[in-house]
Amino acid sequence: MRLFPAALSWYPGRAWLRGLTPGLSVNAAMEPGSSSAEKFYRIPKGKGPHSVGCTDLMTENAVEGSFLRLYYPSCSATDNEEAPWIPDKEYYQGLSDFLNMYRVVGERLFQYYIGSVTCPAKSNAAFKLGEKYPLLIFSHGLGAFRTIYSAICIEMASQGFVVAAVEHRDESASATYYCKKKSISEPQKESVSGLEKEWIYYRKLKTGEEERCLRHKQVQQRAQECIKALNLILKINAGEEVTNVLNSNFDWNSLKDSVDTSRIAVMGHSFGGATVIESLSKEIRFRCGIALDAWMLPVGDDIYQNSVQQPLLFINSEKFQWADNILKMKKLSSNDTNKKMITIKGSVHQSFPDFTFVSGGLIGRFFKLKGEIDPNEAIDISNHASLAFLQKHLSLKKDFDQWDSLVDGIGPNVIPGTNIDLPPAEPE
Repeated sequence: MRLFPAALSWYPGRAWLRGLTPGLSVNAAMEPGSSSAEKFYRIPKGKGPHSVGCTDLMTENAVEGSFLRLYYPSCSATDNEEAPWIPDKEYYQGLSDFLNMYRVVGERLFQYYIGSVTCPAKSNAAFKLGEKYPLLIFSHGLGAFRTIYSAICIEMASQGFVVAAVEHRDESASATYYCKKKSISEPQKESVSGLEKEWIYYRKLKTGEEERCLRHKQVQQRAQECIKALNLILKINAGEEVTNVLNSNFDWNSLKDSVDTSRIAVMGHSFGGATVIESLSKEIRFRCGIALDAWMLPVGDDIYQNSVQQPLLFINSEKFQWADNILKMKKLSSNDTNKKMITIKGSVHQSFPDFTFVSGGLIGRFFKLKGEIDPNEAIDISNHASLAFLQKHLSLKKDFDQWDSLVDGIGPNVIPGTNIDLPPAEPE
């Protein structure tokens, strides 16, 4: 059975935007008594002991370079402002393309309703020295980009992880860019660096094109981009100079000797979940992986032949999964006690990205940005299960084992395995 394309992404489909205006009324979106565009709904802050900073890093003046947002434990005494959630108008244009909307309409709607949203991490705040932090590479879903999972990444950073959220350039992001040198004939724009942004937008399937072929090709590139991000962070950790082509006052030298190179994991949502699996199969330095509502279509057939040796946790929503997808997960994890699967009751595919937190309750549920479970509870279950799993398989000396039961699907609003009815196993 084939799902409609929007169900395969992090995003609910253009119907949400058709209902955006009545669902996110000005009164619902704004603080009571506020005459500004300050929003009532907020992306949750990290609950761990560390303050969180974030900064962007782009290498090389070419599409082959790395592009990521780094979330990290930061010094608590800082005057730095919170980072913008969606940093460029071109991301609104890309989302509009992805949702089959006119760009001029989509850009105005997005700008009006979520343009002032920030993520609760201080932009370019000073890195907190004194510890060696485990490293987590994060891969976004189809049609998303590096900033859309800040609730998860910030929580992980607050609990003592360095998190590199990759922005993929395989044409699966709704929008991304690289920087290239301006030609002499072009007029100088705002930047005086001699560089300009070259935007790459989401590529839709062509008429008659087989989706699995395209997605498998893309997931190969995505896995390489995750490995490239890993190599980049380890190079910085080793004290090597890295040129960031983006204007930033963040001191990358402060990361030297601050990453625990023996404790590295990979995590992702939807298409990013498939990317986790491909990355594990290609890079043994990833000691374990966490796949959030993984979309298994892009995963190559060769992966199922014992290509993933590392521990792997599948965290699924109740409403997104279907039998064929679950069977592929089970095929990958059969007879391996270090591969686990749990389902969060009342959750939907959009319970993992940030949009679940910046939409109102009624419209959020109607257009499946929210499930029956409270978004904060759903993300807490996912984060706590992830932390418990990471503690075990990265050998961390933390208190995350208090949530070990969640990894076995034991607790309120979580079940072991799947809620999907599967066909009976064929006799061997």
